[in-house]
Amino acid sequence: MDFGDKLKQYRINEGLSQEQLAEKMGVSRQAITKWETKRGLPDVENMIILAELFKLTLDELVLSEVKRQENKPVVYESETAYDIDTQKHFDINLGSARSITLKTGSDEKIRIRLSSDTLEDIGSLFKIKLDEKKGKLDVDLQNKKGVSRFETQESVDITLLLPEKLTEHAEVDASVKMLYVEDLRLARLEYDGDAEKVYIRDVMGSVELTAKTDYEVWVTGNCPRLDVNQFKAKTVVHLKNGENISLQNNGRKCTVITRKNGEPVDLPENENAQNVISTSGIFSELIVELEGEK
Repeated sequence: MDFGDKLKQYRINEGLSQEQLAEKMGVSRQAITKWETKRGLPDVENMIILAELFKLTLDELVLSEVKRQENKPVVYESETAYDIDTQKHFDINLGSARSITLKTGSDEKIRIRLSSDTLEDIGSLFKIKLDEKKGKLDVDLQNKKGVSRFETQESVDITLLLPEKLTEHAEVDASVKMLYVEDLRLARLEYDGDAEKVYIRDVMGSVELTAKTDYEVWVTGNCPRLDVNQFKAKTVVHLKNGENISLQNNGRKCTVITRKNGEPVDLPENENAQNVISTSGIFSELIVELEGEK
């Protein structure tokens, strides 16, 4: 994992937004974004501050990255943008990838960015097919050259930006190792597919995850509603605390367990909770891990 990915992971694990980390360091939010998107590295002073914040040694944070920088791989990128003129329901099939990041953009375009550190001709390997209907846009990312599922899940990263003012509901079908849902401002997102790890940060509406496989989810910042729909599978949701959270079991023969520091705890009922986590489906298990000091 290179420095940008490590920084993002450490920040999410600490429950910090980019703005909060920037404030703690005395730098701009744009600086954090630049480091996390691999467009630059912090200077020595900021590396030291980061190591102290995340309780790491400089060796852990820096040296392995410095060695990689001596022969830093090129990142190959391709972007498709499509103008949206009215409110749309999006139905999006992204296939398989190493990671997918779902966000809202500030302009009136849907943007799909592909990147890879190994597939030099990534722009010609994949084709984006768009089918616009009244009030709906189908988006299909097609594998033109038959790149194997293994290779895409090892080397392809996708960023999907939806137009904030013209998106209310989006359905995304994919299979990834890591799913990032961040700074998402729409009423509802439905994700249907595999994801070994899911990171949710600062979303405005509800997020629904549907699969027959296990999920491990980290939630930081705002997330009004998280629905997990599974068949004979388990989801572990990591939260900083259980304040203002309501848990709902809407499934058949599903169980909900709350733990803190690995020990079972009871979450007090809160009818006025602003954040809801629910499980549905059949024979599934939802485990809510509340992280805190022992």
